[in-house]
Amino acid sequence: MMRILLVSPPAGFSYRVLGVSRPPLGLAYMASLLRDRYEVNIVDFNVETRHWSEYPYGDFDIVGISVDTSRCPVSFEIARAAKEHGPTVVVGGPHVSFMAEEALATGVIDYVVRNEGEYSFLSLVEFLAKSKPFEEVRGVSYLANGQVLRTPDAPFIHDLDSLPFPARDLLPLDLYRERMNGRLMTTMVTSRGCPFNCDFCSSSEFFGVRWRARSVENMLEEIDIIHNKHGYSALSFVDDNFTLNPERAIKVSERISANGWDLVWAAMTRVDTVVKHPEMVRAMARAGFSWTFIGFESGSQEMLDAYGKKAGTEDARRAIAILKDNKVRVTGAFILGAVDETEEMIESTIEFAKELDPIRAQFSLLTPYPGAKLYERVADRLLTRDYNLYSGMYPTIKLDHISPERLTNLLISAYASFYGRPGKALENSSYICRMVPSMTKYFANRLIVNETKSACRACVNAGKQVANLYRILT
Repeated sequence: MMRILLVSPPAGFSYRVLGVSRPPLGLAYMASLLRDRYEVNIVDFNVETRHWSEYPYGDFDIVGISVDTSRCPVSFEIARAAKEHGPTVVVGGPHVSFMAEEALATGVIDYVVRNEGEYSFLSLVEFLAKSKPFEEVRGVSYLANGQVLRTPDAPFIHDLDSLPFPARDLLPLDLYRERMNGRLMTTMVTSRGCPFNCDFCSSSEFFGVRWRARSVENMLEEIDIIHNKHGYSALSFVDDNFTLNPERAIKVSERISANGWDLVWAAMTRVDTVVKHPEMVRAMARAGFSWTFIGFESGSQEMLDAYGKKAGTEDARRAIAILKDNKVRVTGAFILGAVDETEEMIESTIEFAKELDPIRAQFSLLTPYPGAKLYERVADRLLTRDYNLYSGMYPTIKLDHISPERLTNLLISAYASFYGRPGKALENSSYICRMVPSMTKYFANRLIVNETKSACRACVNAGKQVANLYRILT
């Protein structure tokens, strides 16, 4: 029987330090389709004790690696390590879907699976297992005589209910320790696709602009398994937009309440949806809706228009008031560093974040991910193609009015200004304790990027040791 290994590469920027520990559901969905006919294993190097360079890739016929932009360099290193042991190496995910030629040029990757990958990868495995002709393989790019060739695109999966639930039993669930309101938490996907196609996001290209949702009954069946079989009492719906259909969100909430499940849960939503449907927020809150991640993005209407957002600053004020009235905790996302943004605009966004006063704020530097409209628009402005720096924490675009050094200082100022207020620091004390080592390593990495003197490197290494010691002590 053909043996397949699915690999989740290690994430950068100390996600585990921040308490982010989530199972790779994309690979688990892939495994659920394959497991009836093939032997499938999943390794997640974010929790695996062995280093990726020491893994026995030679024990498998196919190694499939999930690749996003910030993990691209380590993903290609894993591909090289695997290829040295002989298996067929396949990559998939948002980065390589749009940069297949770059991936194949490494010489260690045999095939790229593009976009939504379950059935494309299955068709490729069937070909490699000699049970399907190559003419029937869909959604795959490969090299032939030095040229990149593409098989026809696979259609997006219209009926998501037809997919088996992700193979969580193939994951080391006891190693994922992220918590919500003190409860052990896991994740779930209930829809794919996004019609909004924001300038900085590649999701609409990767999953399509048509929103495809699982049925309420199908969702409830998986929630029951997560809650009653696996024992989770906290759940995060990680759809790009859980509330795109407010009636569906209300119905799911009412069914959760009717079932009497002791759940707290999180979901992502949008400013305009919250403002238009406060009754939806009320129904969700009654069912345990406790946290949301929402993109406020900017305090400048000019920037909101440039990002393609459908709501303004006044809408943001109304939305967070509705959420707070329903005791929903908010993580607000803000973007700094658009091409023509001024320092004054960034300062207004920082002040706007403090005015809205969500429980937490995430400030990110505008980063051009392949597949997003932004990527093509700023191609001649890129400061670096080192994808290790594409985490949203490093300047990657040459701006009209702000230098990279000043932009970095503004990002640091944003976090210090928001979390440095006594009340906010107290409210987020445990979160800040987790964040300090991560931010220390960030400062150290900034020095490595901008300085090459050995004395400075010694300071960097000392800083990393201090960060590690702090993590142990806290």
